[in-house]
Amino acid sequence: MITERFSKYLTNIEYPEEKSSWNIAGILKDKNAFYKFDVRDIKKMSDNHFYQNGKTNTKADKMVIEFKDEWIILDIEEINKYVKTNKIKDINLDKLMDKLEWTITLKK
Repeated sequence: MITERFSKYLTNIEYPEEKSSWNIAGILKDKNAFYKFDVRDIKKMSDNHFYQNGKTNTKADKMVIEFKDEWIILDIEEINKYVKTNKIKDINLDKLMDKLEWTITLKK
């Protein structure tokens, strides 16, 4: 399960008591802030197109995307501002990462 794999990078772990827009909360190891994370599997649309859905009214602080060798962690508030400012719905991850200030890459 993806939240179980990601939990290895957290301390002070908490889980929502009821169904929520975040899946796991905690402090990233070697960091000092407590965040709620949206951690879900990426969906495959075609051979070269993968996607992750998100909502602007989420209670999560960060969105986590898993790749074979790394985790990408994005700030949801920054994503929401970018989406609203640019009036877009579909975002390319590489382009998005270039536009955001708060992005962390964790090697597996």
